[in-house]
Amino acid sequence: MIFLNEIYRQLYWNWAGKINHFPLIKLTLESLDKAIFYFLIFLVCRCCWRHYHPHKHSWPWELRLWCLVIYLLLLFFLTVFRQSYFPWQLHFYWNRDWRAINWHPFVETWKLTAGRSHLDFVYNLFGNILWFIPWGYLYPRLRSRSLPGYWVLLSGCGLSILIESLQFILFTGVSDIDDVIFNTLGTILGYGLYHWRWKR
Repeated sequence: MIFLNEIYRQLYWNWAGKINHFPLIKLTLESLDKAIFYFLIFLVCRCCWRHYHPHKHSWPWELRLWCLVIYLLLLFFLTVFRQSYFPWQLHFYWNRDWRAINWHPFVETWKLTAGRSHLDFVYNLFGNILWFIPWGYLYPRLRSRSLPGYWVLLSGCGLSILIESLQFILFTGVSDIDDVIFNTLGTILGYGLYHWRWKR
């Protein structure tokens, strides 16, 4: 880690032996660290573009774009690019068996309820929903207020399928149809929040 290494060290020495799901905390800090690094690169490129490009968006629109970019970076580093910091560190597994994908809805999610801790079930269910609410809310704000709801839904579903596909190819997670369902539901909730706010 470049930016959050000292914070991680303090958390590790104080809480690593006391929290059962400490690897999740480690993953979150590593993902946030990488998101900060690549967001700074984006910010430099974007500021250069705004300086030289004749058609400039308003600053409120620009801030919404920045929020969407940092959100997408954090999302992909949490779900897909967990084991690499730079693009040249990626390893592709093109010959994986398609049977490794869970095509049966809600089977694996329901199995999580049988564990000693229900944190995995809660994170898998509500985490997948909550993580896509920002997409359903921010994406239409960057486009147009007349953007059809079904298009936002399809974009959220497509984004989720992209993540699951990359997880399969990069071998960085379990590709599960449940994640696509919950992510799409989160997109619907986010778009509902956007629609309610703008109607008010």
